[in-house]
Amino acid sequence: MGSQARAASRYCDPNPIFGEVAPEVIEDMLIQLATENEQYLSELSDQAGCFKETRTVEFIFLLSEKWHLDQSTRYQAVELLERFMIKQLEQIYESSRENVKSCEQGQGSSRSSLKDQIYDTFVLRLVSCIQLASKLSLHYNIVNSDTALKFLQSLKYSYTKQELLESELAVLKSLHFQINVSTPLAYVELLLEVLGHNGFLLPAKPLHKMCLQLLDFSYLTRDSIYDTLLKVAIENSTPSKLQVAKFLTVKEDFMLLAVGIISTSVFILNPEHWKQVVEHLNCITGITSQSILEFSYAVLKHIVGSPTPEQHYGNSRTKVPENRILPLK
Repeated sequence: MGSQARAASRYCDPNPIFGEVAPEVIEDMLIQLATENEQYLSELSDQAGCFKETRTVEFIFLLSEKWHLDQSTRYQAVELLERFMIKQLEQIYESSRENVKSCEQGQGSSRSSLKDQIYDTFVLRLVSCIQLASKLSLHYNIVNSDTALKFLQSLKYSYTKQELLESELAVLKSLHFQINVSTPLAYVELLLEVLGHNGFLLPAKPLHKMCLQLLDFSYLTRDSIYDTLLKVAIENSTPSKLQVAKFLTVKEDFMLLAVGIISTSVFILNPEHWKQVVEHLNCITGITSQSILEFSYAVLKHIVGSPTPEQHYGNSRTKVPENRILPLK
């Protein structure tokens, strides 16, 4: 058997098994994820989302497929790169403040040098984030130094193994070794578990598969989806800069993304159950049914250009609450 065949045989993407977790464990996990999400939103950087643009996400997704990594790993790599690059931007700003008393020429040179360094090492850092994310997934292939180095060399980079290791360490140190962050997929799968526990006997395998496809789609068309969502929420096609700035917490809300992905998936696969599922997601998370509806509308609009879900609810407009309740009943 050739090396490619062996790699293919090792790679599998099993569906999670739902309905095997005790209710008290589900509740604790849900509260933990909700708390983690709220804390992240409360500490959100003004630069959040800057490094989730389509070409970067697509690069990570394609490279993850090339290396036979699971979908959770690719999302984790995107989030790690985003957090790391924001830290790099903060370092630039901090450097500028420290040099405020320096001569203008010296200050400009220092800042420019740091920018150049970030730009020159971007692909290396991206690969390092994928490597680190792969090491957090125990059931799939780990991207070792040889594999990563071979890829970088194919792009005409002349990095050494030592530089590759130093890059991983740079990411780890910058993020204070806190790299095991929850991805939106964790929120989706846990909410599907809650729905099943509460009696919604939806076909788990096709629903989970559809959620994965839509989650990929939402990452790749992130700006377009949220631009539509903002315009729908404010009922205006030309949002102000202040409205765009305030909307940042919505764009980074993993819980909202998860309920929106599940809602849209159910609408596509089981439209007869859609309204009931939306209302139940509202009870679980405290996110309003109207907000879930608007998210599904924004996603479907960019898939098929049709505002179908809006026909199922009235026109009252509501906001995503800052504090959510998390009942399992």
